[in-house]
Amino acid sequence: MRLDPLFELSATFRTPVDVGATPIGGRIIADLTGGTFEGPKMKGTVRASGADWAVMRSDGNLRLDVRMVLETDDGAVIYMPYRASVVVNAAIEKVLAEENGGTEFGDAYWITQTQFETGDERYAWLNSKMAVGEGKLAPNLVSYRVFSVEPD
Repeated sequence: MRLDPLFELSATFRTPVDVGATPIGGRIIADLTGGTFEGPKMKGTVRASGADWAVMRSDGNLRLDVRMVLETDDGAVIYMPYRASVVVNAAIEKVLAEENGGTEFGDAYWITQTQFETGDERYAWLNSKMAVGEGKLAPNLVSYRVFSVEPD
């Protein structure tokens, strides 16, 4: 198996709304407000039409459940849902407490599993791809490096 670069993505979001303690953990919801992505085969914008429905688990780590819409520079619309596991360490805690400007890739275990859906024939190749990524965080900004998982 190998990882091929798909794109780098940055998305802005509103300050999360705290839903409170739910039966599965502390729920927060962050509405996406926009962003950009660019890679070897595609580039464009993140539409302000998705959100992250995150849960702070009892072990203090985050489980992200994100639904995002990408729009390529040539007009294709791509639905990009993903889940992520984030180990909340001191670097992440500082950003969440607004005490730090941001993390870098590798500062915390922040791994995504991603799929894609599109009806645009130019990007139909994405419909059968599984992808993984790694994330980093700044106040109201999340960034990812996303890779297609390919067989050897």
